[in-house]
Amino acid sequence: MTPAELQDRLKLVKYPGFSRDIVSFGLVRSAGILDGTVKVSLALTTTDPQIPLQLKAAVEQALRGQPGVKDILVEIAVSATAKAAPAANPGAAGNLPGNAPAARGIRHAVAIASGKGGVGKSTFAVNLACAIARALAAEGRPGRVGLMDCDIYGPSVPLMMGLSGRPEVEGDGADAQLIPMEAHGVKVMSMGFLVDDNTPVIWRGPMIMKTIQQFVQNVRWGELDLLLIDLPPGTGDAQLSLVQTLPLDGAVLVTTPQAAATNVARKGGLMFRKVNVPLLGVAENMSHFTDPSGQRHALFGTGGGIATAERLDTTLLGQVPLFPEIRAGGDAGAPVVVANPEGEAARVFAAIGRELLQRLPAKAVAD
Repeated sequence: MTPAELQDRLKLVKYPGFSRDIVSFGLVRSAGILDGTVKVSLALTTTDPQIPLQLKAAVEQALRGQPGVKDILVEIAVSATAKAAPAANPGAAGNLPGNAPAARGIRHAVAIASGKGGVGKSTFAVNLACAIARALAAEGRPGRVGLMDCDIYGPSVPLMMGLSGRPEVEGDGADAQLIPMEAHGVKVMSMGFLVDDNTPVIWRGPMIMKTIQQFVQNVRWGELDLLLIDLPPGTGDAQLSLVQTLPLDGAVLVTTPQAAATNVARKGGLMFRKVNVPLLGVAENMSHFTDPSGQRHALFGTGGGIATAERLDTTLLGQVPLFPEIRAGGDAGAPVVVANPEGEAARVFAAIGRELLQRLPAKAVAD
């Protein structure tokens, strides 16, 4: 068996509960064969004692009976998770390498996720960030909110925040730091600042993971009370990379009322539980539309948000109606929370922001 063939066999071993293999997860520390004896060393972070046993058995099964293999030695180094967040399903805890140490200066980090695309997640994230920034500024804490746009393929946050150009860079080489751009009291970093508008991003998983790691580790966020992370739809590389790079205090799921969105949102919620990230709540976007005559229309059905929250044993943070001014504000780079802070749409986002802050644990800024 050649080294390449050995790696191919190890790629058949899936991490328990996930479709990805132990090689792509970076869990294989070394692997080699000498005189018919295969030795594989794994390194993982978990609190579940069954995971190492399952991986050992799976590796042995993948290699047993292969040409030239006489004996198999599997060594597994296990460390406890860096942060064990409470999970509503304890049996799912510890199923993925744990979170990295807290990012310097960031008190809370919260993911905004949807599972399904097209539910207005980025629009929601932008207005929520602006609403919380306004609330903190009123308390004498301006500039304490950050928004990290992790939608690598279709970044829309720069347009909706009215930002363009390139971020400044301080330092050289490995010590270089990107300076986030700022608008409406929110510090922002996005792939949209780093690529040309006419250049599509065509990347595989490892490049996505590396970019998200750099957004966390090589951006000078400064001291933040809250960093919101706008995730792309799905439960793939971006989501898994984030939870291994930045310790999240929780996640908010955004969905529209119809079953096509809520079913996928529920799967997204289950993914966060598997990686020890607590669900802070569900936000129902485009919940209804009120026409000029005052008649209310449930364009996407009713009850999906509360049903999703109940099935995931969390709370419904709020319902955002379908306001034309929300779309107009995003297109103009003037979020409705900023353009019309006394309007009904702004009040909805402000209420959701207050509820979210109340559900975050009290703690000091990370050193």
